[in-house]
Amino acid sequence: MTYAYDDTNIFAMILRGEIPNSTVVETDHSLAFRDIHPQAPVHILLIPKGKYVTIDDFAANAGPEEAADFWATFASVIESEGLREKGFRVISNAGEHGLQEVPHFHLHILGGHAMGPILAR
Repeated sequence: MTYAYDDTNIFAMILRGEIPNSTVVETDHSLAFRDIHPQAPVHILLIPKGKYVTIDDFAANAGPEEAADFWATFASVIESEGLREKGFRVISNAGEHGLQEVPHFHLHILGGHAMGPILAR
């Protein structure tokens, strides 16, 4: 798969400071912020600052420092939001069949109550 990054996507605009966000944590390589349309009491988006379209793009092309920072930031968010004890859900939509809406790799971190089934049967 070819990964053509679109610099006009909303997360790119957030990273450039063109659109405000409710930052949870920011590092040299990652940004975590609250979703503007939360689907759970805790709904945080975690994005790398690099130009990665999907999770597999990030896995294949992020450097070791970027990847380590991203996953350390993930752990930090889980801890700071008090999600470790009762659990949480992580979602990453990728591509057309995954219903990805923003072409910038991101994780949805959801928690704060029982999530229910992940898919309708």
